[in-house]
Amino acid sequence: MEGRVDDSVCKEIPNLLSSFVQTFVDFSVSGFFLLPEQNPTQNPVLENFPIGDHRHSEPLQSLPPLRTRFPAPDRLIAIGDVHGDFEKTQQSFRMAGLVDGSDRWIGGSAMVVQIGDVLDRGGQELKILYFLEKLKREAAKCGGLVISMNGNHEIMNIERDFRFVTRKGLEEFKVWADWYCVGNKMKELCKGLGKQKDPFDGVPLSFPGVKEEFFDGFRARIAALKPSGPISVRFLSKNLTVLVVGDSVFVHGGLLPSHVSYGLERINEEAREWIIGSKGGVAPDHCRGRNAVVWLRSFSHESAKKCDCSTLEHVLATIPGAKRLIMGHTIQELGINGACDEKAIRIDVGMSKGCINGLPEVLEISGKSQVKILTSNPIYFKSSIDAEKRGLGLLLPETVPKQVEVKA
Repeated sequence: MEGRVDDSVCKEIPNLLSSFVQTFVDFSVSGFFLLPEQNPTQNPVLENFPIGDHRHSEPLQSLPPLRTRFPAPDRLIAIGDVHGDFEKTQQSFRMAGLVDGSDRWIGGSAMVVQIGDVLDRGGQELKILYFLEKLKREAAKCGGLVISMNGNHEIMNIERDFRFVTRKGLEEFKVWADWYCVGNKMKELCKGLGKQKDPFDGVPLSFPGVKEEFFDGFRARIAALKPSGPISVRFLSKNLTVLVVGDSVFVHGGLLPSHVSYGLERINEEAREWIIGSKGGVAPDHCRGRNAVVWLRSFSHESAKKCDCSTLEHVLATIPGAKRLIMGHTIQELGINGACDEKAIRIDVGMSKGCINGLPEVLEISGKSQVKILTSNPIYFKSSIDAEKRGLGLLLPETVPKQVEVKA
């Protein structure tokens, strides 16, 4: 019949409206346009969850497994802890030639690993999460890959440990919550979408020992980051906790032989299960305590004599093909460096203004496992290698200034 609208088109209207509202909310919160992924099933790390659905009624077994091991790419960039400092995050990507002046991906087929600790100590945590998601989608179209990892501060925030949250960080989450709720109300105007889940369901109204002026920020942060919360599901559930790329192993804190025997894939899957709300409110054992993979500091001490190199050698020997462990977590005041005959590479330079406001540096591994450091430190600008530190040099001597250990 002439003028009649195809039923299949009508059926798509709720999904189209949901995507439009999500894009509107994303831009309002972050300033970035995140168009829906065209083919989420091709995500090299995991399949996306449907945006706006946080009930997770589908069996966990139906979710695709996380990929823990990747072949070595032609160019691999590792970026340390960024702690809510969007400007330093931008600088790191630009310095590595991964994005242009408008923050569009120009890294081609390069692979990037951000070692965790996006959250806490700064006021633009969500902006960084959105920025990384934008780059993941842009990189994928060019054959590149951006991988985010869990740090101890991601785990802490999901567990409602907000000791290192800033006032600006609370404000940013309040803004997110306001727009998210506006988006839900817009979706509910469409009969096909029905009533949306309230992210504040079960969130306390007040918090003993916390000033009342911060209650709304705490509530917004819990709503967003609790297991099954919208931000946890959408962004953090994609994070890996342990990663192997070629002959390099990545982890935020460190690995012990017991972690390897437990299973790297198993560690990743259990962390994801917890984040999406399938395992209650307490983090898995391998993410809690001083010997957890996100908390360990056995290979981060500035003195080579105090690094547990024998344990590290054992760990690497039990991971086929592994030559080095790359970690963040403990600030290296002198910049990226190696220990244990460069089997331990420490890349947390404390770049966030919420830490020591260190100069951005990133690790580059290219070709046949050639390692170098790209740095913004001006003392290298006049050298023949022009802002590069080739290799990692010798082990740090005993007389160097002490690296900064930020307890969390």
